[in-house]
Amino acid sequence: MKSKIKLLAICLLLLAFSVIFAKQISAQQSEVSFQVFYDQLSPYGQWVDYPNYGYVWIPDAGSDFTPYSTKGHWIMTDDGMAWVSDYNWGWAPFHYGRWDYNDSYGWFWIPGNEWGPAWVSWRRASGYYGWEPMGPGISISMSFGREYDSHNDHWIFVQDRYIDRSDMNRFYAGRVDHDRIIRNSTIINNTYVDNGRHTTYVAGPAREDVQKSTGRRVNPVTIQENNKPGQDISHGQLRLYRPQVISNNDKQQKPVPSKITNIKDVKQPPQKKSANQPPKINQTGNNQKVQQSSTANQQNAANQQNAANQRNAANQQAAVNQQNAINRRNTANQQKAANQKNIVAQQNAANQQKATNQKNVAAQQNAANQKNQAQNVQGTQNTRKGIVSRIFGKKTTTTTTKTKTDTKQGEKKKE
Repeated sequence: MKSKIKLLAICLLLLAFSVIFAKQISAQQSEVSFQVFYDQLSPYGQWVDYPNYGYVWIPDAGSDFTPYSTKGHWIMTDDGMAWVSDYNWGWAPFHYGRWDYNDSYGWFWIPGNEWGPAWVSWRRASGYYGWEPMGPGISISMSFGREYDSHNDHWIFVQDRYIDRSDMNRFYAGRVDHDRIIRNSTIINNTYVDNGRHTTYVAGPAREDVQKSTGRRVNPVTIQENNKPGQDISHGQLRLYRPQVISNNDKQQKPVPSKITNIKDVKQPPQKKSANQPPKINQTGNNQKVQQSSTANQQNAANQQNAANQRNAANQQAAVNQQNAINRRNTANQQKAANQKNIVAQQNAANQQKATNQKNVAAQQNAANQKNQAQNVQGTQNTRKGIVSRIFGKKTTTTTTKTKTDTKQGEKKKE
């Protein structure tokens, strides 16, 4: 019996060791250093040793590239709003680290070791959702309290009913409208706590609000792990590579990009080559393209200005209509107040007249009562006087008659 117990205990101990060992192996396989960023992103941009930041990455994505705006869209996940990029390298710079902007080099990425669905700040305005890349050194709590700087505007606004569309870039608001939109917006401070990664994410707009804005049912997408760099979305699942990125220690060899570009050699955004640009053919063709591009840019600028003018005119008309409506309401309220005041005054006058009439009636009634009472008293007095007169008048007559009788009897006796 004891041998069976010992055998069972040994089996349980071996099973526990195997589970712990398997977890350790799995954790080791999912943990990487910054070297994975240096190696995987090198074909798509330049690594530069940037002052105060160390190694930063400048993508070869064209002069019009903007993070969380160019070639990508938002999807609702269990962790909040996540950015799905169309770039092959999108699994890293849009989910780790921070973006910053330099007037000479354009946008550049600073690696980080925390994964998130997107490192952006969110705002809500009437008819719009907006977001801005979260800068280096900016925590979530700090991003909620940052004030708008019109001279450093990196916000992107889209009409709220298109927030979940893959072609939402067609509905971005023009820069000329940003100041107006932002000053009438509020910060979205929804967060999601990932207990597995011990990280808090900015979740963005709530699912209920997105459903109300778009008029469509929104089903959250589940995020699944991918064992190699890249990302893919299908069948209601977002599969992407999101390893645990560990910080370096003194015992480990410090990760370094295989190729580092001198910051002086970095070309300015208008001169940078895009990985998707076609090869040059000839100077004439280039001139034609430049002219076509210039014409297209001018046309786009004119269209944007016309659209802005139309929006401004519509906003001004709406403001006038609102003011007229307010004036009409105020006039109606004033008239209503005046009518109520007149009704109250009339009611008070009627009450006063009624009180006066009642007072006059009471006075007349009192006078009549007093007159009746006086007449009654006078009648009573007259009645009493008549009775007294009759009583005393009878006695006098009787006495006189008796006197006359006695006189006659005396006369007879004398005879």
